[in-house]
Amino acid sequence: MHVQVTDYRNIKMPNLEHPAYPAATLLQLESLVPCRESQVSLLLSIFGERHQFSFPSIFIYGHTSSGKTYVMQTLLSTLQLPHVFVNCVECFTSRLLLEEILMQLQSCSPETEQTSQVHCDTFNDFVRLFKQAVVTQELQDQTLYIVLDRAEQLKEMEANILPAFLRLQELTDRNVTVILLSEIVWELFRPNTGCFEPFTLYFPDYSIGHLQKILSQNHPPEYSADFYSAYINILLGVFYMVCRDLKELQHLAALNFSKYCEPVARGEANERDSRKLWKNIEPHLKKAMQTVYLREISSSQWEHLQHDDEEPGQLKGLSAHTHVELPYYSKFLLIAAYLASYNPVRTDKRFFLKHHGKIRKTNFMKKHEKTSNHLLGPKPFPLDRLLAILYSIVDNRVAPTANIFSQITSLVTLQLLSTVGHNDQLDGPRYKCTVSLDFIRAVARTVNFDIIKYLYDFL
Repeated sequence: MHVQVTDYRNIKMPNLEHPAYPAATLLQLESLVPCRESQVSLLLSIFGERHQFSFPSIFIYGHTSSGKTYVMQTLLSTLQLPHVFVNCVECFTSRLLLEEILMQLQSCSPETEQTSQVHCDTFNDFVRLFKQAVVTQELQDQTLYIVLDRAEQLKEMEANILPAFLRLQELTDRNVTVILLSEIVWELFRPNTGCFEPFTLYFPDYSIGHLQKILSQNHPPEYSADFYSAYINILLGVFYMVCRDLKELQHLAALNFSKYCEPVARGEANERDSRKLWKNIEPHLKKAMQTVYLREISSSQWEHLQHDDEEPGQLKGLSAHTHVELPYYSKFLLIAAYLASYNPVRTDKRFFLKHHGKIRKTNFMKKHEKTSNHLLGPKPFPLDRLLAILYSIVDNRVAPTANIFSQITSLVTLQLLSTVGHNDQLDGPRYKCTVSLDFIRAVARTVNFDIIKYLYDFL
């Protein structure tokens, strides 16, 4: 009699364990969320089984690109748990947020088609409509998860929104768990009036080993896993000290891999010639260091540079500093600030007053005419002078509204302008323009303004 013996040593068992889900599903989940097994395991223990009440609210925080959103989406989708996923940046008012949750709730059940637009003005209306929707979708016997991504935006809404979401399970008397995803810690998030304390879970940054493992999973099928892993190791060796962002590293890996493969594709080296491959890619990666985070050139332009062997800075009209995107009036504000910083006050009448009459050159050109203001650097100017120059160079008359003043603040935040002195000065704030001549000429070209005609140094 022949008895078949199964060798259990060759059967891979998942690290994640939960009695409510089959091992195959947990194994699939584990493969989709590498290096986040401990967080997923903890979440599974909190969730419990489908019919069990979970914790009313969970607060998950961590730096950007630490996997919070991806892990939650993958976990809920793989286990097929009924859920609603809302980005609070897109739903920037409480009404939009509540209506979006109710709209998604309508289509939670595969048998139910989404009905017409839901109208919800207050949280009381939301509680009533939410209870009706749970019954309609037949979700009373299982936990419903509401995930609010970028939840720090809730702080900008009405004061009752955040506390109400934290205890939604109590208010609706339904089996619902609210999960908040944020990049700030709970201590900065907590309302001053006090509220129900959620269960907090921290997602740490990925280590270099984690990044190596995650990035190596995306290897192209035409190359071996070891070859692509060696490439990722080189990439992290160059960029890890300046960039820990997983999304940015994925972008860099995809963008530069073709250059790494060039010697192999030409037949000059094989996949094991690590020295030749490194010599080929090293200068290229050093050039790529200039584009980390800045996105000063597009992917197609970067590929064009690879073939031409040019420096990124040699691409005509393109630089992280000369290709800045600003609102229309912010550009004129910056131009006016530059003119106020580099033109003497006595020249304003000549440049900006239409009927200034004749000014003799001998009186106008003083003894300082040989000293370049651009060599001396920018000089501070008051706010009223900035606005006076702005009104004279903008074609359409602009009123000094709060919008203009907020744009000035934005330029200071972007470090294109700097404040001089203290805010409590009696004569008002003073500013200084910090951009270069090349920068302001590039900005002026975008609004068809010939700034050279208005600069004293170029008379």
